[in-house]
Amino acid sequence: MQRYKIKIEYEGTTFVGWQFQKNGQSIQEVLQKAIFNFSKEKVIVMGAGRTDSGVHALAQVAHFDLKKKIPKKNLLRAINQNIVNKLVTVLKINKVNKKFHARHDAKKRTYLYLIINRQSPLTLQKNKAWHIRKKLDIKSMKKGAKLLLGTHNFSTYRAASCGAKSPIRTMEKILIKKNKDKITLQFTSRSFLQQQVRSMVGCIKYLGEEKWDLNDFKSSFKSKNRSKCAPPAPACGLYLTKIEY
Repeated sequence: MQRYKIKIEYEGTTFVGWQFQKNGQSIQEVLQKAIFNFSKEKVIVMGAGRTDSGVHALAQVAHFDLKKKIPKKNLLRAINQNIVNKLVTVLKINKVNKKFHARHDAKKRTYLYLIINRQSPLTLQKNKAWHIRKKLDIKSMKKGAKLLLGTHNFSTYRAASCGAKSPIRTMEKILIKKNKDKITLQFTSRSFLQQQVRSMVGCIKYLGEEKWDLNDFKSSFKSKNRSKCAPPAPACGLYLTKIEY
């Protein structure tokens, strides 16, 4: 039995998320079916991050075990050839130690959120960014983001369905950049709560459009109360961009 580590990119719009679900197709299901098609082995592809419905990935990482001996180069080709008409691609494959675990061994995860801040509707970036017409104040957004750095109770930004044992997380890095009408927000932590990034972005956006001042933002965060959170940002602008081991 050989364990393989794979790096995957996908466009999440038409999927129910990473994890296998009965109510629609998941990324996990697409990969498991693709591997079964050529190997005739039922495998479980374990992902490093359980991205939600509509969320994209530039560098998701996963692992699976295979009994059949197939050269690495052939295996990469075989998986991709058996992913038929789905916006999922395996970028890289490596043999790893049987002890390697894509989810539990991850030291850092980085998510990027993309906002297009302009009047005109989206065409090329439709379903791939949050379109906000009102001009956002980047300075205010950066001030709010600074308050989220470090170790905190992130209950305000936690989905009701989140299964994590603790709401305590450590936000290692947050970068907010603006280039013309494109605003990117990048978040790095060992792990995130369900909907945490989208909820943080929703609150930071309230600052940017002056619905909240810094005290409102701080009060919402410190309340540890989900009902005090701004509406979460839509899934379409969120990308899993990097996982470090």
